[in-house]
Amino acid sequence: MANPGAETAHETADDSEHRVMHIRFGIGNEERVEETLAALDRGEEPGPYFERVYRDVDNLHRVTRPKNLELLRVLATERPKSIRETARFVDRDVRQVHRNLEELADLDLIEFETDGPGKPKRPTVWYDEIAVELPLTAGNGASEDSAEA
Repeated sequence: MANPGAETAHETADDSEHRVMHIRFGIGNEERVEETLAALDRGEEPGPYFERVYRDVDNLHRVTRPKNLELLRVLATERPKSIRETARFVDRDVRQVHRNLEELADLDLIEFETDGPGKPKRPTVWYDEIAVELPLTAGNGASEDSAEA
């Protein structure tokens, strides 16, 4: 699944622009959505905002596994040209790295790009930081979601 706006972020973002992926459990940032809509109504162009909302605590756990975080760091800092090169950066077996990268793609946290058929898949991220928000109080949707998990 392609990330809407990911290509735009790659093409227009200069190296000094810091992009944060907000990871939330249970409910998205409704206030941010309202601010964005208000800015659009005023004719402004709001900056990019990247957010993933997980309603299954197992998905949140998959994001924060040490091996997955290590891969995300390598993708953001080293920008490897292939899965094999990614495996070299983390000194792990290519098959294991491929499995973890597929998991991150299933979570919509990375994309695979390619230069054509037969060319290696290049894992990419479009953000520089992850901010995880895990509400602990009732009334924010977390209690209902955790009951379903």
